[in-house]
Amino acid sequence: MRTPRLLIIAAAALALLATPAPASAAPVQEPRLAPSASTSLPSATLRPARVVVAKKAKVSRVNLKIDARAGRHPISPLIYGVNFAGQTSGLSSAFHVPVDRWGGNSTSRYNYRNHTYNTGQDWYYENIVADPSDTLTSFIDKDRTAGTASLVTVPMIGWVAKDSPSAHPFACSFPRTSFATQNDFDPWDANCGNGVRGSTQLSADPSRTSISVGADFDHDMVASLVSRYGTAAQGGVKFYALDNEPVLWNSTHRDVHPDPLTSDELWNKSQAAAQAVKSADGTAAVLGPSDWGWCAYYFSAADECGQSTADRNAHGGLPLGAWYLQQFAAAERDGGVRLLDYFDEHFYPQGNNVALGKAGSSATKALRLRSTRALWDPSYVDESWISDADGRKPLQWIRTMKAWVSQYYPGTKTAITEYNWGGLESINGALAQADVLGIFGREGLDLATLWGPTKASDPWAYAFRMYLNYDGRHHRFGDTSVRASSANQGRLAVYAAVRSSDGALTVMVINKTGSTILSTLSLAGFVGASKAAVYRYSSAHPKAIVKKVSVKRHGSTISTSFAGSSITLLVLPKR
Repeated sequence: MRTPRLLIIAAAALALLATPAPASAAPVQEPRLAPSASTSLPSATLRPARVVVAKKAKVSRVNLKIDARAGRHPISPLIYGVNFAGQTSGLSSAFHVPVDRWGGNSTSRYNYRNHTYNTGQDWYYENIVADPSDTLTSFIDKDRTAGTASLVTVPMIGWVAKDSPSAHPFACSFPRTSFATQNDFDPWDANCGNGVRGSTQLSADPSRTSISVGADFDHDMVASLVSRYGTAAQGGVKFYALDNEPVLWNSTHRDVHPDPLTSDELWNKSQAAAQAVKSADGTAAVLGPSDWGWCAYYFSAADECGQSTADRNAHGGLPLGAWYLQQFAAAERDGGVRLLDYFDEHFYPQGNNVALGKAGSSATKALRLRSTRALWDPSYVDESWISDADGRKPLQWIRTMKAWVSQYYPGTKTAITEYNWGGLESINGALAQADVLGIFGREGLDLATLWGPTKASDPWAYAFRMYLNYDGRHHRFGDTSVRASSANQGRLAVYAAVRSSDGALTVMVINKTGSTILSTLSLAGFVGASKAAVYRYSSAHPKAIVKKVSVKRHGSTISTSFAGSSITLLVLPKR
């Protein structure tokens, strides 16, 4: 996502005052301003102006509670991952990325032998030879340099890109030479069309761009990476995903997979690919089905998002994700080997204009901050088409994933390897991102990777820094979640964790409103120092995390205030 350049016109003096700290700088110490003793006062001969005293605005109060003895469980460090970290400007100096995903539509047909992929529906179904800096091995090399674990997608669709020209004219599935009339052609490659004529989708010959492959290809791909980097246990690639969003293949890659995916096809290909990965590296973890959203959680493509239930009914009437887990559990019972380590699905909020776009209107911003509740809240009915499709039942997706795992394949971890709440360029998006990361930790998600991160000087990255590098010295939010509650989580969200390295209690507070909120924080089960350090990110300093004046603890309480639209971290050392 490219951020438009803004032209800011200001007086020179104001520009000097507003100059932000470098994006990689340590937190800014908040200045304390006091009137100078030498400041001259107006002459007594001047007629005083009329003083109008504004009516003091009412400040709301939301109280918080922390119990460090309750709700304790580890927070996985892998929830702070991203997709394609090496392509995000400035990220390596902003915070350490624990896991980096090689994923998305193009990886479904990536051929590791010739470094070529097909763009599919995303861009005129063209074969593209990756630049040397964009190959899979280059991706992994960058991760290894950064000390980041790689998550690599293995193709499962049955086709990968064949040897192709590296410059225009590209090989493509719907060339003008074969389909003269199409609705649209690539403006940079006039021979490549979108494969649609009027309202008719044209049929392609898969061999025009691709070669047919099976699970042996996946085995050889993983084996080649093991040969180059060692096994996962030896420091090689740690994670492999079973393709990308298979329920959408008949749209994203309809040139080679025009038929809707059935439950049986998903299982047969997933089992074969997982066996291939494990046979090449038994120490690597496998993730799947890595599908796109609500429809794919519950239905195969053959059931058209619930317009039919024939395929689902033929497979026990279970939601597709639950049935998928059930099949892998049966395979382990039969074969004695766990083939699936992470139950992985993608999550994009479906409210109008929330995901993937700019911050938007006031209504969109408010919806963005409410919609994070779809990840966990048993009382929240999703504010999108999902609520009608799901009979207005709460989605509470992470808890649903965990319930399915518990019932159908205990011991499987959970992952969300694509998500994006939008507004990444804004404080509104940063608030949502901080809330999502807090939810991931509290709810016990095991792995997550943000899709589509913009440059690391944008607000979204400061939400990550608040958890991973709040002081510029890589001190972090805690790694053992403890119980935290708010009198109004929708206005003032709170998450808490104890840090194992020094025993400090860390409390993340997100003020989702535009006004200051007063709060009394009640502490239980923790003997801490007399003061808590305070770090804050807000629109007042959009390019820095500000170290505020420490707040005092009075017995078992801390009374303080939280600025509107802010993310605040309290760090209370262990006594």
